[in-house]
Formats: sequence, C-alpha cells, structure tokens
Amino acid sequence: MLEQMTARLDAHGSSLLLRAQRQQLIASNIANADTPGYVARDFDFAAALKQATAGPASSAMSLTSQAHMRPGNADPRRPDLVYALHSQPSMDGNTVDLDRERASFVDNAVRYETTLRFINGHVKTMLSAITGQ
Repeated sequence: MLEQMTARLDAHGSSLLLRAQRQQLIASNIANADTPGYVARDFDFAAALKQATAGPASSAMSLTSQAHMRPGNADPRRPDLVYALHSQPSMDGNTVDLDRERASFVDNAVRYETTLRFINGHVKTMLSAITGQ
C-alpha cells in the first residue's frame, strides 16, 4: 500500500534530480560562453527520466549473472551527456548559443518549480488523507 502512495513521489524525485543536474549543465554552458573551444553539453531529459523511473524488469536485455556488465549507463540518475547541437559556432570554436541556453535555463527552472509544486500537493493530499480531514 505504501509503495503505491510513494510511487508518484519517486518519479517526481527522479525528475527533480535530473532537472537539477540539467540546470547545472546549462549554467556551466552559460559560464563558458566566452571560453575558446568550449563545446556546449546537454542530455535528453525525457530519455534520462524514462531510464531513471524504469524498473530493472523493463530493460530490453536481462542479466543472467551479477558479473555481467549492465548495458548503457549504470546509474540512471546520471544521464549520458552529449554535445549540444550548435546552430553557428563562433570563430574560436565555442558552440554555446547564449539565447538558446538562457531559454533552456528559464524553461528548466520553471519545470523544476512545477515539479516541486506537484510534490508539495501530493504530500498535502496524503497528509490530509492520513489525518482524515
């Protein structure tokens, strides 16, 4: 019973962790906007969240021994970073697009706050159900 009540919180918790990681990554891109040769990094949030919330049974490949290597990233809350697609790199090889990074930063911050509000609402609902109000 408790697992059913907290399953939503687990998914939102994973989302918060990934959003925080993405926010740090975007902030790093913005901070290095003037660094020659810096290549902007990002990760696919939807794929990372799907991997973080999927159970071990949902994997396409199953492990028959604990000694086997796991396919893909071992920790689903540490997504694989990729180089962000750049529209027009600067002359010094820097691929940070400040307009895109700022928009991504604000979008990610709003989604982080929204997730926090969902968690807060869910906890309030569970608390009122427990106390019988």
